[in-house]
Amino acid sequence: MIRVENLNVTFGAATVVRDVSFSVAAGESFGLVGESGSGKSTVLRTMMGLNRSWNGTIEIEGAPVKSTGRKDLARRAQMVFQDPYASLHPRFVIARTVAEPMRINGIDNSEQRARELLEMVGLPGAFGFRFPHELSGGQRQRVAIARALALSPKVLLLDEPTSALDVSIQAEVLNLLSRLRRDLGLTFVIVSHDLAVIAHMCDRLAVMRDARIVETLDRRQLQEGRLVEDYSRELLAASGDV
Repeated sequence: MIRVENLNVTFGAATVVRDVSFSVAAGESFGLVGESGSGKSTVLRTMMGLNRSWNGTIEIEGAPVKSTGRKDLARRAQMVFQDPYASLHPRFVIARTVAEPMRINGIDNSEQRARELLEMVGLPGAFGFRFPHELSGGQRQRVAIARALALSPKVLLLDEPTSALDVSIQAEVLNLLSRLRRDLGLTFVIVSHDLAVIAHMCDRLAVMRDARIVETLDRRQLQEGRLVEDYSRELLAASGDV
């Protein structure tokens, strides 16, 4: 479903992602973990076509990102950002926010579909007429997830999807995402600095440090502590039980 090979991203004279390669099978959940500034969020933004200065190969469903139009790419993959409030239009009611991608892409019955998507993420009825400032952080993130599903993409790119939420709400959102992946057959790439989140959500993961992938492992290796790199062990120790 996803192939990234020899990805390099530059901002001016700085290389912020260096020689990153990984692949993700259809229906798999893959994690990118590392401290702030390691380059993991930049990888996601580049996959979505939001960075211009890069070289290497990125393919989603076999389509090269560099030569795929924005509308086509948006139907293949969508991104859920860390801060749900910043990613929602403050003057649009929730139903309009969710329906907007469908209207832009000429999809019929966008209002009905928006209501169905809100129901799917646990926001029924009257929520569609509320504005973002009238919702809690967890509810806003549910809206962001519903909007990401509006074009029925096969891939969701999730950038720290729960780090801006209260601890009590994080598990609810992660469980929602797990259910949606199972029910809709989605493929995930999840960025987090928290190994506990990655261990809960991902089948495999890559550890990033200083713009590079330093180690790739599966969930069992992580849970059993079979890590090769000292940096990975430090992350594991900082995360506590996974």
